[in-house]
Amino acid sequence: MNLLFPLAALVAACLTACGGSDDAEPSVAALRLIGEQTISNSLQVDATLVGGLSGIDYDRASNTWYLISDDRSDNNPARYYTARLDYSQSSFTAVQVQTSVSLKQANGSTYPNRTTGGLVVDPESLRVDPLNNSLWWTSEGDRSLGLDPFVAQMGKDGKLLATLPLPSLFKMNPTENKGSRNNGTFEGLSFAPDGQSLWVAMEAPVYEDGPLPTPTTPAVTRFTRYDRSGTVLGQYTYALDAIPAAPATGKNADNGVPEILAINGHQLLVLERAGVQGADNNYKNYVRLYEVDTDGASNIHGVATLVGASYTPLKKRLVQDMNSLGLAKVDNLEGMAWGPLLANGRRSLVLVSDNNFNAASQITQFLAFEVLPK
Repeated sequence: MNLLFPLAALVAACLTACGGSDDAEPSVAALRLIGEQTISNSLQVDATLVGGLSGIDYDRASNTWYLISDDRSDNNPARYYTARLDYSQSSFTAVQVQTSVSLKQANGSTYPNRTTGGLVVDPESLRVDPLNNSLWWTSEGDRSLGLDPFVAQMGKDGKLLATLPLPSLFKMNPTENKGSRNNGTFEGLSFAPDGQSLWVAMEAPVYEDGPLPTPTTPAVTRFTRYDRSGTVLGQYTYALDAIPAAPATGKNADNGVPEILAINGHQLLVLERAGVQGADNNYKNYVRLYEVDTDGASNIHGVATLVGASYTPLKKRLVQDMNSLGLAKVDNLEGMAWGPLLANGRRSLVLVSDNNFNAASQITQFLAFEVLPK
């Protein structure tokens, strides 16, 4: 029996599934919706309320999904979950949330909430380290408390192992309009395919880079590439869309980047999500998935303000408008991850929504897609 061809095929499949190397050059032309699943807003796992799911990732070695909650320890201690997602090329049949693991500080204690004080975290994104058995996650910080955003590494037991240095531009300033805006910082996180660097996306512009988007004006935010020790390798400008619709009189609307995902060595998927409040106080979500390319984009690391600066932003292409899928509801989609290969050898992609622990009008929604390559 000739084992060389099966082995070569297996290696090629692994490279495609895992992001591989630039030799494999994975690509995304379009998506095909496989199916949708939701879980109950009252679901409890290990005596914790499952909700606020802002980040998702998949560990191929153990066939395990990881989900991080953005609960600031208000309902239960800040935590992540393990889960099983059952889908194939033709159907999406079940989501089973299995265990809860508390995020822990270096001393082994859980993180406090805003009432008790201390280091309050706002977890937003979670990634499996492709080079070891650890997990990485982001916290948005809290401007009113003077808490900076950060990127952290933890063990599977939830215990903090390390944090990356924070560039001064992203620090919180509780008294001046400079640095990071509250609730607009480190939302997106992705390893490069080779695992040697990490991408971190700001949800919204820092004050120095101009105002937030409005229904009539776009805005800009920054994506930063770090090596594993936190040295900045490059920084690029992402052009945010204007908010797709106007809110009802006296109501709110926003648009930002909740997640990113590396496709190959120079391209990323970018999830862009807007929430527009109606007269009934409920929000309608507008969610688009873009491909961006660093080739030809300006490295703006060291540029103190983008206002009046000359630069070339990341090249941007619409991959999928989630509102065109014909779903009964597009909720607050915030998490995005590559899943296992499908039977036809193509990548799968999964998105999850953050229900904001709002049982009255929101859902925890999972969407599974087949990725159509170029």
